[in-house]
Amino acid sequence: MGVGKLRLGLPKGSLEKATLDLFRRAGWNIQAQGRSYFPDIDDPEIICSVCRAQEMSRYVENGTLDCGITGKDWIMENNSRVTVVADLMYSKSSLNPVRWVLAVPADSEARSLRDLAGKKIATELVNYTRRYFEQRQIPVRVEFSWGATEAKVAAGLVDAIVEVTETGSTIKAHGLKTIHELFQSNTQFIVNNEVWENDPVKRQKMENLTVLLLGALRAERMVGLKMNVPEKLLKNIVELLPSLLAPTIASLYETDWYSVEVVVNQSEVRTLIPALIRAGAQGIVEYPLHKVI
Repeated sequence: MGVGKLRLGLPKGSLEKATLDLFRRAGWNIQAQGRSYFPDIDDPEIICSVCRAQEMSRYVENGTLDCGITGKDWIMENNSRVTVVADLMYSKSSLNPVRWVLAVPADSEARSLRDLAGKKIATELVNYTRRYFEQRQIPVRVEFSWGATEAKVAAGLVDAIVEVTETGSTIKAHGLKTIHELFQSNTQFIVNNEVWENDPVKRQKMENLTVLLLGALRAERMVGLKMNVPEKLLKNIVELLPSLLAPTIASLYETDWYSVEVVVNQSEVRTLIPALIRAGAQGIVEYPLHKVI
């Protein structure tokens, strides 16, 4: 590996595709070569390694990697001492955080954490779950689940599960109900403490990375709008615009019309454009954004 290069860890598994797509939108193209754990990146200052998100924080903590992307949940599970530089709000299928919940059979009489006293719980998040119940002085048996965790309750192998969910639909589909939310988790950009404090060159590179990654995530939810507006309607139309900042307004050559440009949340466009048309705006153009810094 190149001396002085930034050693970046990328998550393998459910976050992999979303992470590579985020880097592409931020300006870095990463090409996985078959089953290689060292994908190519079009930046000579970075060396990429792929590992499981569950292990990432340990490799960053012990200095095997300078930085990496993983879930807040796995940092908590490993109790890793790392520097969190940025919260990156995305998951495998959305831009929302995920929830770790306690679920039991739909016909269970359990309604709270204390109702699980003396019971058996299956989860991937073994260490955190044990600490969670110990801190509340609730005796439970926690065992590791290699997968298909929801099915273990239905089969009667365990009394409850602690499982991650985005919408709760999978839990309901397996005949379970959620009785408690332990915490919400999101993807984070983490850094080795010593590198962050003592290597200004790598720190600058990592700061540059996070600025552009965050900018790409913000842009995912936003679009730009351009339109032409006659002077007599300008004030009323500007008042309709929900902008990050004041809109950009420029007069059109030798006319009493103006060009107005604004950045808005994508979710607002479906009601905003009809309102702008009714108010007299013309030539409205919507365009995608790559980054919003």
